[in-house]
Amino acid sequence: MTAHDHHHDHDHSDLSETELRVRALESILTEKGYVDPAALDLLIETYETKVGPRNGARVVARAWADPAFRARLIRDATPAIAELGYAGRQGEHIVALENTPRLHNMVVCTLCSCYPWPVLGLPPVWYKSAPYRSKAVKDPRGVLRDFGFDLPEGTDIRVWDSTAEIRYLVLPMRPAGTEGWSEERLAELVTRDSMIGTGLPKHPHEVA
Repeated sequence: MTAHDHHHDHDHSDLSETELRVRALESILTEKGYVDPAALDLLIETYETKVGPRNGARVVARAWADPAFRARLIRDATPAIAELGYAGRQGEHIVALENTPRLHNMVVCTLCSCYPWPVLGLPPVWYKSAPYRSKAVKDPRGVLRDFGFDLPEGTDIRVWDSTAEIRYLVLPMRPAGTEGWSEERLAELVTRDSMIGTGLPKHPHEVA
């Protein structure tokens, strides 16, 4: 893995220009009593874990259900994702990484926290942490164990380092036992972590 230039993305204690503006706005609104910090935290958590990742889940579900879309997604993810209406800042150039029984992809950003916002929402706190960024490169299997699962010995792990120019979306393997499922049901199986590569989709019985 080669180092990459993130320009302004890590010049201020790992905060991007956008994050700095958000922090400043948050401080002003809180100080003036316009926003309850607890409500703001809940809003951010909702965007991190529900609203944003739901977009990515729909992309994955479409790829599972539609081979032609899957081929377009793997070939050139950005326009394929835009077909579903998801585009914008932090998503100008997204590459889709397909997991297989022999290869598991995992995404990290070693210098800051580049992340595909249009499909995954805000990056989780752990994604931006130094321990994750360091361990993902040195011991990816250990990271997966930290997240609660082991891969078969015959499955290789490839770690992809996001940059300010390229962000990645992992296309997890479709769970067995979902033949004939609608895209809406399939999307319920897709977790945020499975699209980063630090988790797996839910089992069908978990959403039945």
